[in-house]
Amino acid sequence: MINLSRVSVVPVISESERQEALQVLRATYEREKRWVADGEKVFSTDDLDRFDVAWFLARRSREPVGVLRVLFNPPLGLYAEYGFQPMPGVSFDVAEFVKRARVAEIGRFAVLPEHRTNHYIAAALMRAAVRDTLERGFTHYVTDIFEGEKHSPYLFHTRVMGFEPVATHDVGELNCPNRRVTMILDLQAAYRRLRRGGGWLFRYLTADWSATLHQRLSGEEPSLAPASAPRFDAAVLA
Repeated sequence: MINLSRVSVVPVISESERQEALQVLRATYEREKRWVADGEKVFSTDDLDRFDVAWFLARRSREPVGVLRVLFNPPLGLYAEYGFQPMPGVSFDVAEFVKRARVAEIGRFAVLPEHRTNHYIAAALMRAAVRDTLERGFTHYVTDIFEGEKHSPYLFHTRVMGFEPVATHDVGELNCPNRRVTMILDLQAAYRRLRRGGGWLFRYLTADWSATLHQRLSGEEPSLAPASAPRFDAAVLA
Protein backbone atom coordinates (compact mmCIF):
# COMPACT_ATOMS: atom_id res chain seq x y z
CA MET A 1 0.00 0.00 0.00
CA ILE A 2 1.24 3.50 -0.86
CA ASN A 3 1.87 5.71 2.14
CA LEU A 4 0.58 9.11 1.06
CA SER A 5 2.15 10.81 4.06
CA ARG A 6 5.59 10.14 2.56
CA VAL A 7 4.78 12.23 -0.53
CA SER A 8 5.24 15.99 -0.15
CA VAL A 9 5.24 18.90 -2.60
CA VAL A 10 6.89 22.29 -2.21
CA PRO A 11 7.09 25.33 -4.48
CA VAL A 12 10.61 25.70 -5.81
CA ILE A 13 11.93 29.01 -4.46
CA SER A 14 15.60 28.31 -3.75
CA GLU A 15 18.64 27.21 -5.73
CA SER A 16 18.93 24.01 -3.68
CA GLU A 17 15.33 23.11 -4.55
CA ARG A 18 15.99 23.93 -8.21
CA GLN A 19 18.92 21.51 -8.17
CA GLU A 20 16.61 18.80 -6.81
CA ALA A 21 14.12 19.53 -9.60
CA LEU A 22 16.93 19.35 -12.14
CA GLN A 23 17.81 15.85 -10.94
CA VAL A 24 14.33 14.77 -12.05
CA LEU A 25 14.45 16.72 -15.32
CA ARG A 26 17.88 15.39 -16.26
CA ALA A 27 16.80 11.82 -15.54
CA THR A 28 13.60 12.12 -17.57
CA TYR A 29 13.74 14.88 -20.20
CA GLU A 30 17.46 14.53 -20.92
CA ARG A 31 18.58 10.92 -20.40
CA GLU A 32 15.37 8.88 -20.67
CA LYS A 33 13.35 10.74 -23.29
CA ARG A 34 16.15 12.72 -24.98
CA TRP A 35 13.77 15.63 -25.45
CA VAL A 36 16.50 18.12 -24.51
CA ALA A 37 20.28 18.07 -24.82
CA ASP A 38 20.80 19.77 -21.48
CA GLY A 39 18.29 19.39 -18.66
CA GLU A 40 19.70 22.50 -17.00
CA LYS A 41 18.09 24.66 -19.69
CA VAL A 42 14.59 23.36 -18.94
CA PHE A 43 14.58 25.15 -15.59
CA SER A 44 16.79 28.24 -15.67
CA THR A 45 17.87 30.18 -12.61
CA ASP A 46 15.87 33.15 -13.93
CA ASP A 47 12.64 31.27 -13.18
CA LEU A 48 13.30 31.61 -9.46
CA ASP A 49 12.83 35.38 -9.72
CA ARG A 50 9.82 35.39 -12.04
CA PHE A 51 6.32 36.03 -10.72
CA ASP A 52 4.69 34.50 -13.81
CA VAL A 53 6.26 31.05 -13.36
CA ALA A 54 5.71 28.50 -10.60
CA TRP A 55 7.66 25.25 -10.31
CA PHE A 56 6.65 22.50 -7.89
CA LEU A 57 8.86 19.71 -6.57
CA ALA A 58 7.55 16.39 -5.30
CA ARG A 59 9.56 14.39 -2.79
CA ARG A 60 9.05 10.90 -1.44
CA SER A 61 10.85 10.30 1.82
CA ARG A 62 13.04 13.36 1.05
CA GLU A 63 14.00 12.02 -2.39
CA PRO A 64 13.10 14.31 -5.34
CA VAL A 65 10.78 12.27 -7.55
CA GLY A 66 8.65 14.67 -9.63
CA VAL A 67 8.32 18.20 -10.98
CA LEU A 68 5.67 20.38 -12.57
CA ARG A 69 5.64 23.91 -14.00
CA VAL A 70 2.83 26.44 -14.38
CA LEU A 71 3.39 29.42 -16.67
CA PHE A 72 0.97 32.24 -15.93
CA ASN A 73 1.77 34.36 -18.95
CA PRO A 74 2.21 31.70 -21.63
CA PRO A 75 3.73 32.71 -24.97
CA LEU A 76 0.58 31.87 -26.87
CA GLY A 77 1.95 33.47 -30.01
CA LEU A 78 4.15 30.39 -30.42
CA TYR A 79 1.08 28.38 -31.42
CA ALA A 80 0.88 30.38 -34.63
CA GLU A 81 4.52 29.57 -35.34
CA TYR A 82 3.97 25.89 -34.54
CA GLY A 83 1.16 25.51 -37.07
CA PHE A 84 -1.83 25.28 -34.71
CA GLN A 85 -4.57 23.18 -36.39
CA PRO A 86 -8.07 22.74 -34.87
CA MET A 87 -9.08 19.16 -34.08
CA PRO A 88 -11.50 17.73 -36.66
CA GLY A 89 -15.06 17.86 -35.43
CA VAL A 90 -14.23 20.00 -32.40
CA SER A 91 -16.21 23.20 -31.98
CA PHE A 92 -13.92 25.63 -30.22
CA ASP A 93 -14.62 29.37 -30.38
CA VAL A 94 -11.26 30.92 -29.57
CA ALA A 95 -12.54 34.50 -29.54
CA GLU A 96 -15.26 33.62 -27.04
CA PHE A 97 -12.82 31.60 -24.99
CA VAL A 98 -10.45 34.48 -24.32
CA LYS A 99 -13.30 36.80 -23.35
CA ARG A 100 -14.12 34.66 -20.34
CA ALA A 101 -10.82 32.93 -19.52
CA ARG A 102 -7.56 33.66 -17.78
CA VAL A 103 -5.19 31.04 -19.13
CA ALA A 104 -2.19 29.39 -17.48
CA GLU A 105 -0.03 26.79 -19.17
CA ILE A 106 0.65 23.64 -17.17
CA GLY A 107 3.47 21.38 -18.25
CA ARG A 108 7.03 20.15 -17.74
CA PHE A 109 5.38 17.33 -15.82
CA ALA A 110 7.94 14.66 -14.94
CA VAL A 111 8.08 11.72 -12.52
CA LEU A 112 11.08 9.44 -12.18
CA PRO A 113 10.50 6.10 -14.01
CA GLU A 114 10.84 4.00 -10.86
CA HIS A 115 8.10 6.02 -9.15
CA ARG A 116 5.51 6.27 -11.94
CA THR A 117 3.32 3.56 -10.45
CA ASN A 118 2.84 5.82 -7.42
CA HIS A 119 -0.07 7.89 -8.74
CA TYR A 120 -0.12 9.99 -5.58
CA ILE A 121 2.98 11.81 -6.82
CA ALA A 122 1.16 13.15 -9.87
CA ALA A 123 -1.92 13.89 -7.75
CA ALA A 124 0.17 15.77 -5.18
CA LEU A 125 1.78 17.91 -7.88
CA MET A 126 -1.62 18.69 -9.40
CA ARG A 127 -3.04 19.53 -5.97
CA ALA A 128 -0.34 22.13 -5.31
CA ALA A 129 -0.49 23.59 -8.81
CA VAL A 130 -4.28 23.86 -9.02
CA ARG A 131 -4.65 25.60 -5.69
CA ASP A 132 -1.92 28.12 -6.54
CA THR A 133 -3.44 28.73 -9.98
CA LEU A 134 -6.91 29.35 -8.62
CA GLU A 135 -5.68 31.61 -5.85
CA ARG A 136 -4.01 33.75 -8.53
CA GLY A 137 -7.39 34.11 -10.23
CA PHE A 138 -6.76 31.97 -13.33
CA THR A 139 -9.65 29.96 -14.73
CA HIS A 140 -8.26 27.60 -17.39
CA TYR A 141 -5.24 25.46 -18.15
CA VAL A 142 -3.73 24.88 -21.56
CA THR A 143 -1.26 22.06 -22.09
CA ASP A 144 0.35 19.98 -24.81
CA ILE A 145 0.86 16.23 -24.70
CA PHE A 146 2.70 14.02 -27.19
CA GLU A 147 0.32 11.83 -29.18
CA GLY A 148 1.22 8.15 -28.87
CA GLU A 149 4.14 8.71 -26.50
CA LYS A 150 4.68 5.74 -24.17
CA HIS A 151 4.18 7.68 -20.95
CA SER A 152 1.72 10.24 -22.26
CA PRO A 153 -0.70 11.53 -19.60
CA TYR A 154 -3.45 11.80 -22.24
CA LEU A 155 -5.86 9.38 -20.56
CA PHE A 156 -5.31 10.88 -17.11
CA HIS A 157 -5.81 14.38 -18.45
CA THR A 158 -8.95 13.58 -20.42
CA ARG A 159 -10.70 10.86 -18.40
CA VAL A 160 -9.75 11.93 -14.88
CA MET A 161 -9.16 15.69 -14.97
CA GLY A 162 -11.43 16.54 -17.90
CA PHE A 163 -9.04 18.21 -20.36
CA GLU A 164 -10.57 18.71 -23.82
CA PRO A 165 -8.39 18.27 -26.95
CA VAL A 166 -8.86 21.31 -29.19
CA ALA A 167 -5.97 21.39 -31.64
CA THR A 168 -2.73 19.80 -32.83
CA HIS A 169 0.68 20.97 -34.02
CA ASP A 170 3.74 19.13 -35.24
CA VAL A 171 6.62 21.03 -33.67
CA GLY A 172 7.41 22.66 -30.35
CA GLU A 173 10.13 23.45 -27.84
CA LEU A 174 11.01 19.82 -27.06
CA ASN A 175 12.82 17.44 -29.39
CA CYS A 176 10.07 14.83 -29.87
CA PRO A 177 8.85 13.57 -33.27
CA ASN A 178 5.31 12.89 -32.02
CA ARG A 179 2.47 15.23 -32.90
CA ARG A 180 1.41 17.56 -30.09
CA VAL A 181 -2.19 17.64 -28.91
CA THR A 182 -3.22 20.93 -27.34
CA MET A 183 -5.80 20.58 -24.59
CA ILE A 184 -7.86 22.97 -22.48
CA LEU A 185 -9.16 22.47 -18.94
CA ASP A 186 -11.94 24.60 -17.47
CA LEU A 187 -11.01 24.48 -13.78
CA GLN A 188 -14.50 25.25 -12.53
CA ALA A 189 -16.04 22.58 -14.75
CA ALA A 190 -13.43 20.08 -13.55
CA TYR A 191 -14.18 20.97 -9.93
CA ARG A 192 -17.91 20.39 -10.38
CA ARG A 193 -17.46 17.14 -12.27
CA LEU A 194 -15.04 15.71 -9.71
CA ARG A 195 -17.29 16.82 -6.85
CA ARG A 196 -20.28 15.03 -8.40
CA GLY A 197 -18.18 11.88 -8.65
CA GLY A 198 -17.34 12.12 -4.97
CA GLY A 199 -14.14 10.11 -5.32
CA TRP A 200 -10.88 10.25 -3.41
CA LEU A 201 -9.24 12.52 -5.99
CA PHE A 202 -11.70 15.35 -5.38
CA ARG A 203 -11.32 15.03 -1.63
CA TYR A 204 -7.55 14.95 -1.93
CA LEU A 205 -7.19 17.83 -4.40
CA THR A 206 -9.40 20.15 -2.35
CA ALA A 207 -8.54 19.03 1.18
CA ASP A 208 -6.69 22.23 2.09
CA TRP A 209 -8.91 24.70 0.20
CA SER A 210 -10.53 27.64 1.90
CA ALA A 211 -14.32 27.90 2.11
CA THR A 212 -14.12 30.92 -0.18
CA LEU A 213 -12.37 28.93 -2.89
CA HIS A 214 -14.97 26.16 -2.67
CA GLN A 215 -17.75 28.74 -2.93
CA ARG A 216 -16.22 30.40 -5.98
CA LEU A 217 -15.75 27.13 -7.84
CA SER A 218 -19.20 25.84 -6.94
CA GLY A 219 -20.79 29.05 -8.25
CA GLU A 220 -21.93 30.34 -4.87
CA GLU A 221 -19.63 33.34 -5.15
CA PRO A 222 -19.00 35.52 -8.25
CA SER A 223 -15.94 34.51 -10.22
CA LEU A 224 -13.01 36.85 -10.58
CA ALA A 225 -13.18 39.18 -13.57
CA PRO A 226 -11.09 37.93 -16.51
CA ALA A 227 -8.87 41.00 -16.61
CA SER A 228 -5.64 40.83 -18.59
CA ALA A 229 -6.63 37.60 -20.29
CA PRO A 230 -3.98 36.46 -22.81
CA ARG A 231 -4.96 37.22 -26.39
CA PHE A 232 -5.23 33.59 -27.43
CA ASP A 233 -7.33 34.44 -30.49
CA ALA A 234 -4.83 36.94 -31.85
CA ALA A 235 -1.97 34.50 -31.26
CA VAL A 236 -3.60 31.50 -32.87
CA LEU A 237 -5.69 33.01 -35.62
CA ALA A 238 -3.22 35.61 -36.90
